[in-house]
Amino acid sequence: MAAHLTEKENYIRLMKGEIPEYVPTYWAGVWSREPSAFRPPVNPDGTYTNYFGVEYESVPIANNGALPKPGVFILEDIRKWRDIIKRPAILDQIDWPSLAKKDLENWDPTKPRLGSGCICHGYFQTLVAFMGFTNALIACIEEPEEVKDLMHFLLEMNLETGKKYLEYYKPDVASFGDDIAHERSTFVSLDVFLDIFEPMWRATIKPFKEAGLPAQHHNCGKFTAFVPYIVDMGFNAWEPVQTVNDILGIKKEYGRKLALGTGVHSASVLSWPEITEERIRAEVRRVMDLYAPGGGYEFLGNLMGQPGDPVVGERNAWIRDEYEKNKYKYYA
Repeated sequence: MAAHLTEKENYIRLMKGEIPEYVPTYWAGVWSREPSAFRPPVNPDGTYTNYFGVEYESVPIANNGALPKPGVFILEDIRKWRDIIKRPAILDQIDWPSLAKKDLENWDPTKPRLGSGCICHGYFQTLVAFMGFTNALIACIEEPEEVKDLMHFLLEMNLETGKKYLEYYKPDVASFGDDIAHERSTFVSLDVFLDIFEPMWRATIKPFKEAGLPAQHHNCGKFTAFVPYIVDMGFNAWEPVQTVNDILGIKKEYGRKLALGTGVHSASVLSWPEITEERIRAEVRRVMDLYAPGGGYEFLGNLMGQPGDPVVGERNAWIRDEYEKNKYKYYA
């Protein structure tokens, strides 16, 4: 019996627009290898301050992920960004060959290596982290040139670190995201996106595309309006494609040119009045039957929840097991 493709080999098939051997899955936290030097020390209570001076705290509802501390902004007036936002000293202290060697120790070669090496992940997200949502959105309307100047300042650092990342980390897939949408719409209009943020995304991913890498884009929420632009930039996949988007319509329009990462959605499953093992397993089969045929699909299978929660852990185990039982049935 012939050996099956590794996860890396199968995932690269998906990224190339080919039919995979089996339905790929996507493990962002496991496959990502970003420079560890960009992760500041975390305090016992989950708080930390990043290299730009933004304070973060752990948020249980966000799977204990870190979000900027509410009401604490380092930049009140976009016109004063040059006085506040400085080049992090860490950029001039990194021994890239040594850092990459440490970060890639014990790497499993059967897994795809994803990343971008950016010190600033997401231009919109970073602006919001600096200023808060209200001030950031006002700045985009009232002082767009100042916002663009700040974005270019961040872009130059990302291009610098991205070049080093390509050289020393040798990723298999470029990975970049910028959560710029919520459940009903995008946070900014198409005009603002095209004027301020689209050029930043395009420039950030360009060196990776020129190096011949496939690219995956992360964006939550109702992101449909911006999908044509990430396809034009050369992104080969988008995740997580949440159900507020017309998933089947997008799949029909782009086929295997844009792989869609979607699966069992926490918001719907966790809101069910009665959750049983069979109901969750049936939901796994339903979404795989709906989206897997024809390729261009990667299964996202973990429910969001409090890390260590035994109930969520049990449900995730059911999801992963059912995925494993069904992943080979769609492609010859």
